[in-house]
Amino acid sequence: MFRSISVVTVALSAVVTLSACHSRSGEANSTTDSPAAHHPALPMFRRNPEHRAHAKKEAVAEYKVRTANTLNELYFTVSLYETSETMKYLAKVDFEGLTGEDTIKIPDVGSLPHPVLQKGPEKYSCIVGFLDNDKNFRELKKVYVTDKGQELKITTLKHYMVTEDYRLVGQ
Repeated sequence: MFRSISVVTVALSAVVTLSACHSRSGEANSTTDSPAAHHPALPMFRRNPEHRAHAKKEAVAEYKVRTANTLNELYFTVSLYETSETMKYLAKVDFEGLTGEDTIKIPDVGSLPHPVLQKGPEKYSCIVGFLDNDKNFRELKKVYVTDKGQELKITTLKHYMVTEDYRLVGQ
């Protein structure tokens, strides 16, 4: 009696397993994990030139906030300037005479770089970023004054890379 039940159980499980594994040859498989299934096709990627023919002398972006100094008209200022390299900018920071500089590198997403400065979370802070191809703001660094007002700090918030299918990926 037990032998006939085990034979029936094995036979049923074999039928269920075979029918679950079998797919009809005429149907397209709807569960593909290829990257192309998740992203639409993009136009041919073109890199920006490595060097600029002419770097502008004036700032391409500037963020300015008046400080609480009541005696003088002083500001917290962050300015971005073009360099000879297309994807690099020079950030100059000033807070009541305290100055600093840093290089900002924007990833090459195939279009001309568009650096942007936005207000940061603290009173004297600024987020340095850029606009991607979809005109979305992507943050790179945070420029701020410490709580005591004694130091300027520049902190990297995110790194980006362009993948082989030319999509921007945050890290």
